[in-house]
Amino acid sequence: MTLETLAHDIAASAEKEAKALIKAAKAEAKQLLADAEAKVGDMQTEAKQRAEKEAGQLARELVASARQSNQQDILVARRKVLDATLDAARDHIADPGMIGRAALLKSLLSESEKLAKGKFVIRPVEIDRAAITKAAGDRKVAESVEGLGGFILEAEDGSVSFDMRFDNMLQRAWSNNLSTVNETLFG
Repeated sequence: MTLETLAHDIAASAEKEAKALIKAAKAEAKQLLADAEAKVGDMQTEAKQRAEKEAGQLARELVASARQSNQQDILVARRKVLDATLDAARDHIADPGMIGRAALLKSLLSESEKLAKGKFVIRPVEIDRAAITKAAGDRKVAESVEGLGGFILEAEDGSVSFDMRFDNMLQRAWSNNLSTVNETLFG
C-alpha cells in the first residue's frame, strides 16, 4: 500500500466518520428541537389553563361583588322606604286634626288614672295641652314636653314617670311590627 492509498483510505474513513457525526448531531438537534417544542407547548397549555382559571376566578369574584353591591343597594333603598314610612306615620300622628285624637287622649288619661294613684302631674305635649287640660279633672297640668302628642305622667316628687306620648307608642309599635311592615312593603 502506498502512502497515497493510505491517505485516501484515512480521508475516506474520516469523511465517513464525519458524515456519521454530522448525521448524529442533526438527529440530536432534531430531537432537542422536538423536546423544546413539546416543552413550549406544555408551557403554553399550562399558561393558558392558569389564565383561564384566573379569569374564571376573577369572573366569579366580580359577579359576587356585583351581587353584594346590588344587595346593599336594595337594603339601602328598603331602609329609605322604611324611614319614609315611619316619617309619614309621625307626620300623620303629629297632625292636630288626626281622626280619633281626642278619643285616644281620653283613653290614655283614663289608663293613667289606673296606673298612678296619688299626686301625679300631667306634662302634655303642647299640641294636646288644651284637650288634656279640659279632660285632666283634678290633676295638675304642668309645663309642656316635646313630642308628637300625648303626655308624660309624673309623680310630683319626680320619682316615677309614665311616658304616654304618641312618639313612645309609635316607636314601640314600629319595633314590635317591623317584620309585618317589611312583609307588607316588600313582600
